[in-house]
Amino acid sequence: MQEERREAPIGIFDSGVGGISVLYRIHKELPGEALLYYGDTAHAPYGTRTREEVLGYCNAIVAHFQEDAVKAIVIACNTASAVAAADMRARLRIPVIAMEPALKPASEMRQTGKVLVLATPMTLKLPKFQALYAKYGEGAVPVPCPGLMDLVESQDTRGEHRYLEEIFTLYPPDTLDAVVLGCTHYVFLRPLLHAMLPDSVHVLDGNEGTARQLRRVLAQKDLLSQREEGSIRLETSGDASTVIPQMRRLLSQLAAQSP
Repeated sequence: MQEERREAPIGIFDSGVGGISVLYRIHKELPGEALLYYGDTAHAPYGTRTREEVLGYCNAIVAHFQEDAVKAIVIACNTASAVAAADMRARLRIPVIAMEPALKPASEMRQTGKVLVLATPMTLKLPKFQALYAKYGEGAVPVPCPGLMDLVESQDTRGEHRYLEEIFTLYPPDTLDAVVLGCTHYVFLRPLLHAMLPDSVHVLDGNEGTARQLRRVLAQKDLLSQREEGSIRLETSGDASTVIPQMRRLLSQLAAQSP
C-alpha cells in the first residue's frame, strides 16, 4: 500500500501558466516524480478576484486532483497560497505545500537600498503577507502590480517592458538591493529584469524553496517515488488547444535558460 502511495502523482496548480516555473523547479528537484499540473486559465487572474472566488476555484481543483488520488498538492500561486492553504491543510489528509514571497532571503541580502516586492494586489492585502512583512519587511516596499500577470500570460514583451519601466521610474534601480517576485508568473520576467537592473540587484523568487520543502515533506512521510524517470502531465480549465502548447513552450524556455 505504501509503495502504491509513493508512486501516486503530485498535483500542482496555479491560476494560469505562471506556475509552470514552479513545476519546472520541482521536476529538477524530484525528477522521478509523476507531476500533474493544472492551470486555471479560465478564471485567471486570481490576484484581482475576491477571497471567496479564489477559495471556490481552489476547492474545485482539489476535487479534480482527488480523482487522480494525488499524494500531495503544491499551490504554485502566491495568491492562492495566502487564501486557501490553511483551509486545505485543515481538511485534507495529504501534504499541502504553499508558496510565499521570498522576503526573508531578500531581507538578509539587503544593505542600504530598498527591497521591492512585486505581487498581485490580493497577495499584498492578505494577512499571510502582512505577517511576513512584519517580520522581514524593513526597507521593503510592496508594489501591487495589477495587470502584470496578464502581460506575462499573453507573452507581451513590449507591454512587460513598459510596465517595469514605470515601476523603475518610481524606484530607480540604483536605489535597490533586491527585487522579490511575489507571483509565479513574474519568474518569466527574469531575463528582462536582469537586462534592466544593475548586476548588484538580486532578483529572488520562492520556487526553489518550495521544491526543497516538497522534497523534505515527502521524505518525512516516506512518499518519495522510487522511479528513476518521472513524468509531466499538463491540464487547463481554459482552451487546451492554445494553453497546453503555451505551457510546453514555457517549459522549454526555462530549460534553455537553466545553467
